[in-house]
Amino acid sequence: MRWLIFVLLLPGLCAAQQDPPNSMLLVAKPELTDPNFRETVVLVTQTPDWSTVGVILNRPTAAKHDATGQVLHEGGPVMQGVTLALFRSQTPPKAAAFRVLPNVYLSMHPENVEKLAPRAARYRLFTGFSGWAPGQLQSEIARDGWHLLPASEALLFRQDTSGMWRELLDTARRKKTQVYSFQ
Repeated sequence: MRWLIFVLLLPGLCAAQQDPPNSMLLVAKPELTDPNFRETVVLVTQTPDWSTVGVILNRPTAAKHDATGQVLHEGGPVMQGVTLALFRSQTPPKAAAFRVLPNVYLSMHPENVEKLAPRAARYRLFTGFSGWAPGQLQSEIARDGWHLLPASEALLFRQDTSGMWRELLDTARRKKTQVYSFQ
């Protein structure tokens, strides 16, 4: 079944729908040697100003978040002192957050992070995030650095991420994922 990569490709889609989910997974190809992203799976989303941000799903750290006791995952090389939360919520959060899937949000707003432990059934915390300058991610994809796969809630909140990269790399190779051109 073909799927459409709408996160970065179709600005018109965002205008046509109210706050649509917009996310995809970047699976680093073995040839991608940047130490920040080697053997990673990155959830990416697009902000309203068309910036691309993401978090690395498969790099848990030894550190724990002070307030929640949850393991912090390395989100990426940008602003590593900032905590981001990826969480499931039946209602949109009141503080700023990006909707990445139905009922799943990504936010660095402290109000969202502080409220997680008592109310969110599923969440993951990150220190820092990944970001790309305009055109940078498109260039990396054109240079064949990434496989693109759809995001799913099961993958986003998977407890054991130790084999995630290899598993998704094998999936992407089997599917021979099509790369659509960026606008």
